[in-house]
Amino acid sequence: MRGAVSLFLLLFLSGCATGNYAPVVDIYGQSSRQPNKVTSGSHKVRKGETLYAIAWRFGWDYRALARANHIAPPYTIYPGQVISLAGKSPASSTPSRASRHHSPRTVSHSKPARKAASPPAPVASKPSSSVATSGPLQWHWPASGKVVESYSSNSHGQKGIAISGRHGAPVIAAAPGTVVYRGSGLTGYGNLVIIKHNDRWLSAYAHNDKMLVKEGQSVTGGQQIATMGASGTYRTQLHFEIRRDGKPVNPLHYLPKR
Repeated sequence: MRGAVSLFLLLFLSGCATGNYAPVVDIYGQSSRQPNKVTSGSHKVRKGETLYAIAWRFGWDYRALARANHIAPPYTIYPGQVISLAGKSPASSTPSRASRHHSPRTVSHSKPARKAASPPAPVASKPSSSVATSGPLQWHWPASGKVVESYSSNSHGQKGIAISGRHGAPVIAAAPGTVVYRGSGLTGYGNLVIIKHNDRWLSAYAHNDKMLVKEGQSVTGGQQIATMGASGTYRTQLHFEIRRDGKPVNPLHYLPKR
């Protein structure tokens, strides 16, 4: 009888060991910390990814990554597309539909262009939305809890702060902007929301329970965008990052004093 029980337990444990479980990786663990910027290799786009999320994962400014891969605004990418991280577009990849529509036109040199009699008078243009929103941002605290993990400027250090709180507590947008990523495709971040505030500034909100906004949605500063959770980590918390031109900065330098 004892031998039969032992055999059953051995078979049961062996069966559990062969299951394909998705790893839970905490971004506060050394193994999941990425270097500041990955400048070699390439990344194949998966379903649900955006250029902003890929740039965030590999430490790039999304504009620089788009230029390196000849991807024009609004930075549309497609599953299976190869994104070069080496600073140049991979020769073997097929150009995206967005880049094909923005290829340079052939210029004919058979006839010289006629010179205008006089240069046209300059026309004052209205400032674009990026210029209008490029000034100082009014930052809000994204959650009301205590800061339990601090930012580190080390190359493999913590790129943001962790804020404690109860499960289901509100997570709010730290500044007005547009949601450019909503998903769980970045290892270690769990349910993640990335907000673009203007051309230079982005912020990220990780480990959420429920995400209350959609990609492309405009949000105001102080608007609730998610509820606090423990997705992709071992405790209920909000991981919050701010990046300027693709580089992480210390959020405590921008959030209002408590």
